[in-house]
Amino acid sequence: CPSASRAEGQQGGKGRETVSQFSEEITVNTDPERIFVLYEDVANWKQWDPDIASSSISGPFTSGTTGKLKPTKGPEARIKIVSMEKNKSFTTQSNFPLCTMIFEHNLLPAKGSTHVIHRVSFDGPLSFFFGWVIGNQIRKGLPGALRGLKQTAETRTV
Repeated sequence: CPSASRAEGQQGGKGRETVSQFSEEITVNTDPERIFVLYEDVANWKQWDPDIASSSISGPFTSGTTGKLKPTKGPEARIKIVSMEKNKSFTTQSNFPLCTMIFEHNLLPAKGSTHVIHRVSFDGPLSFFFGWVIGNQIRKGLPGALRGLKQTAETRTV
């Protein structure tokens, strides 16, 4: 899979896109810790991501924990946290027939702000199909999700 390129600016931007990999980026005017608290609060992802109807995990927010995510459009999916580095990143995985979807969430600290990158990739024999069917909906929703994350992180009192 090609690596995503970084976009500059406050309004967000897209990395290099293919059907099987795409990303969205935004600069948030707060520290990574304030953003990561929102990631850890899985049951409330819907408060900042308008494309999520519900989400839950079956244990602590750490590698190996499984859960469910129900988008506003589409069926509920099982998710698994496959990696997590507190205040820096986490990655979830969802399995489909002959395809795996990986959703990376990265926080890069900058002076007085955090650069947030959400990257989605599909791997496997049916990656093109699922990248088209599921990926298109996710791709359309990423800018709104990142704007919601930015607004919530910048205005929420801890």
